[in-house]
Amino acid sequence: MTQQNVLFVDDEANVLNALRRSLRREEFQVYLAQGPEEAMDLLKDKDIDVIVSDHMMPSMDGLTFLKMVKNLYPRIVRILLTGHADLQMAIQAINEGEVSRFLTKPWNDLELKMTLKHIFDYIELRRENQILLDTVQKQQSLIERMEEDHPGIFKVNRDSTGTIVLDDPFEDV
Repeated sequence: MTQQNVLFVDDEANVLNALRRSLRREEFQVYLAQGPEEAMDLLKDKDIDVIVSDHMMPSMDGLTFLKMVKNLYPRIVRILLTGHADLQMAIQAINEGEVSRFLTKPWNDLELKMTLKHIFDYIELRRENQILLDTVQKQQSLIERMEEDHPGIFKVNRDSTGTIVLDDPFEDV
């Protein structure tokens, strides 16, 4: 299992410090960015799995930022955390930014931890599925090459009852 990394983006340092304190005992690595520009710089150097972004920031709103992240880093799971929640913004966040979760401030520490745990479980399953898919594709390629080099190698002869016939003892008679 690889190191799990989450990036929190908020223009308020006290919010970032509170997030750091509430998650200090968790097994994943927490990164903090005080705004979208700092976050984009961090994304260039760090392998981030999840981004949790505030919505109301002075330089760029969270939804615009998460849409940009979706376009540049589509595998990163995106969460919007805001103190100004309304239904229209939530719908827009899901539809345009493909935000997987929408959390409100003040957040519940347990809910935040469980949300991140579920997302990291999902990410791990996605990685395992990709490994399995790659393995199946390699095996299929090998089978196709073997069939090309040795036509009929995978053909199985069966009798009328469905039993596999290895040799027909009466074939030469």
